[in-house]
Amino acid sequence: MTCSMNGPTALQDPSAPASWRIALPHTAAAVPVARALVRTALSELAHGTDRDTAELLTAELVANAVEHAAGDGPIELVVELSPSSCKVEVHDPDPAPPGDLTAPGFGEPDPWQEHGRGLLLIRALSSACGHRATGSGKAVWFRLRTVPRQRRPA
Repeated sequence: MTCSMNGPTALQDPSAPASWRIALPHTAAAVPVARALVRTALSELAHGTDRDTAELLTAELVANAVEHAAGDGPIELVVELSPSSCKVEVHDPDPAPPGDLTAPGFGEPDPWQEHGRGLLLIRALSSACGHRATGSGKAVWFRLRTVPRQRRPA
């Protein structure tokens, strides 16, 4: 596993953009590691993004990459924080696009099936999502908007 962080001033200046990039194994063990990285990134910067939603959607993207991406090459998690949003990308070695990420599927998921809700959650809970081809496969991403801090009466 390798990790790098860009924007070293981000910890001193929360308005500065920051990004993290980490290579994860192509196994189920990648899911909790990815959740922890997102939780830590959002906590350390006191970022106004819903941490629970960010963790849930990150877990869905990583789990989908582990389960559906062809090959056994590493998966890469990229977290980009800006003052207005949090963007999470998961890179995998499979160039095939994800199912119905950006278009509604045909009907509701079967309530008796164990799978089939991940992309629906990503579409429903993110402010934007999509996928793009990369030189080594594809990147699937979502964006969450920052929620402004509420002022408390004095």
